[in-house]
Amino acid sequence: MPDDWSNFEKVNRLSDLDDIELLKKEVGQLFPFYDLKSDGKTAAFYCRIDEETLEEKFDSLRKSLSKKGYIPMLRQEKGEHIIYILKKKDKKEKPIWINIALLVATVITATLTGSILYMEEFDIWNNNFTGLMPNILEVFNLENLFYGAALFALPLMSILFVHEMGHYFISKKHGIRASLPFFMPIPPILPSFNIGTFGALISSRDPMPNKKALFDVGIAGPLAGFIIALPVTAIGILNSTPASITEPITGEVMLGGSILFTILSNLLLDIPAGVPINLSLTAFAGWVGLLITSINLLPAGQLDGGHIFRAFLGEKQKYAGWIAIFIMILTGWWFFAIIIVFMMGMMHPPPLNDSTKLDLKRKLMFLVALILLIICYIPYPIYISG
Repeated sequence: MPDDWSNFEKVNRLSDLDDIELLKKEVGQLFPFYDLKSDGKTAAFYCRIDEETLEEKFDSLRKSLSKKGYIPMLRQEKGEHIIYILKKKDKKEKPIWINIALLVATVITATLTGSILYMEEFDIWNNNFTGLMPNILEVFNLENLFYGAALFALPLMSILFVHEMGHYFISKKHGIRASLPFFMPIPPILPSFNIGTFGALISSRDPMPNKKALFDVGIAGPLAGFIIALPVTAIGILNSTPASITEPITGEVMLGGSILFTILSNLLLDIPAGVPINLSLTAFAGWVGLLITSINLLPAGQLDGGHIFRAFLGEKQKYAGWIAIFIMILTGWWFFAIIIVFMMGMMHPPPLNDSTKLDLKRKLMFLVALILLIICYIPYPIYISG
């Protein structure tokens, strides 16, 4: 969006924007405007705003212009309310068979991973990582595959699926076009730690209309996924056993615990604090589900937490993001912190209507999201005992 409009001519002297008279009519019937400017690609309507009807009228304008191929954006600059309008870019939608193929592939890789875990292995490599494990064919044994699917892949995929469908249905509720989930499979080739997937995502084909929609879409996924992850974790812990402490455990892959996971373990297993647990496959799936919840709630970039904190804090969201990055670097998340900073970015783009505020209900839900982030966060998720 241009910062300096001083060199632009009045819109009514130009014909660069298609159907400019239509835009003037669409905006004028909802927002009285006293000035128009354009750079040939974007029109700026300087409007008088009624705060009480702003949200309803702008949403009506957004839906009407969307059908005609335009996108409005409301901004407040130097005490003036400006509605920018630009042409909508066509986004080619990917065919649904891609979603189905990725889902099937992820079910396969998660099942194979579950089979390996059921065999009490962590990956497909031998002890020295110089070749494949000697009993590699046992991974395809029907019993191993069945229990790997039932005890690990199904619980984990359920958490991921419900998480993404939470985003999908809330997007639809707010009139935002969204794709079905794209799952990301990965075979169990990583040394010592595998879950069969890099997670999933949906693609929004429309910009977020306002702060309420931005907040709702952001929180829907983690909240829905957490509702499934919590009972999965509890059931898994009930089927876990305390580790033998007759001899010190050294050189083993250990999983760190979150506040919530530790509380559940102490309550459900009735064991002293600090006693390690041999997690069942389902408990591990729940552990991963809670881990995914915390990662997505981080207040950075296009993560779900970025949506939530941008809606609640506005432009100050970037400060929350940098605080989160600092905490991640101090704990066991420095690599993921680097990915966020250099690949995802810290700033979250504003919604189309960045003026209206969140209501009390959503402000309370922000506290819920913050609590979930704190109690599900695992400072050091993986370490080697020594």
